[in-house]
Amino acid sequence: MDFNINSRLRRDLQQSYQQDFQRCIRENPAVLMEGALGERLKNEYHIKFDEHIAMARLVRQLNGQQALYHLWNEYISIARRFRLPFLATTPTRRANRERMALAGCGTSLILENVQFLRSIQKNSGIEMYVGGLMGCKGDAYTGEGALSEADSAVFHKWQADAFRDAGADFLYAGIMPTLPEAAGMATAMAQTGLPYIISFTIQRDGRLIDGTSIHDAISYIDTIFCTNTAILKKPVCYMTNCVHPSIVYEALSQPWNQTTTVRERFLGIQANTSALSYSELDHAAELTDLKYSPPEQFAKEMVKLRQISNIRIFGGCCGTDSRYMECSAEKLTL
Repeated sequence: MDFNINSRLRRDLQQSYQQDFQRCIRENPAVLMEGALGERLKNEYHIKFDEHIAMARLVRQLNGQQALYHLWNEYISIARRFRLPFLATTPTRRANRERMALAGCGTSLILENVQFLRSIQKNSGIEMYVGGLMGCKGDAYTGEGALSEADSAVFHKWQADAFRDAGADFLYAGIMPTLPEAAGMATAMAQTGLPYIISFTIQRDGRLIDGTSIHDAISYIDTIFCTNTAILKKPVCYMTNCVHPSIVYEALSQPWNQTTTVRERFLGIQANTSALSYSELDHAAELTDLKYSPPEQFAKEMVKLRQISNIRIFGGCCGTDSRYMECSAEKLTL
């Protein structure tokens, strides 16, 4: 009896978090998302990643736990200072079923990642939500190895279900380069009942890596869940990540993306500090070739996106740290 009561309480609490998450995105003009983790863990803490699942195993290592704790709390302190809701995601983009098997891991590692981030959430003192991060099977920047829609729905179901069972507040598909795989992942995510966000890999021409416009990608995925018989929910919103805000400004300025659909549904960015394209980044010989924007300029470019969009989720990716996120939070709340 006690077990059933506790299970019901946990389920009710999880549903409350999910509803609050959707309200948070719908009602707040600005929501802060975490800045870079991976790059900082390598450069500042000299931590090596697992060859198969990258950062996902760090919650089982003392130095990994300590580093993650410090980084997340840096970003949380910024959200607290500027009174912004905060989103954080587990470092599990590569922790799909195939790679987890190669690493000799199972769903318990997904649970440990959610629980670790949940422990930070409980002590944050702010409105904060724990997301389960997922990613494409192949290369996020070229689309190589991308799955078909049907294969994607099957492939990503294991990880999506693991996050549901672990009690994540929402699911987040990061840097998705092709529409078919993004659509299949959306189906796998929707089947969990959790709120979820799809984040695309986009280019200056306003298209995903596979050539699909942002408008067409959003319209297609939304349509999957808008039939008369559908009981699954469409994404809470769409985003982009691992791209400079100036590139996103150009992408959203393209006439095929100047639509009500994009304005109402494309609501977030986790931005790089370099304005180089993906191919240029791949061929940059040294870090000095990346041409990083300084924090103040980066923040101005982030806020400028409000001129042509309703973007309200602002986070960081490669090159960002607390300086970048603090400048952005300050300008967003002026």
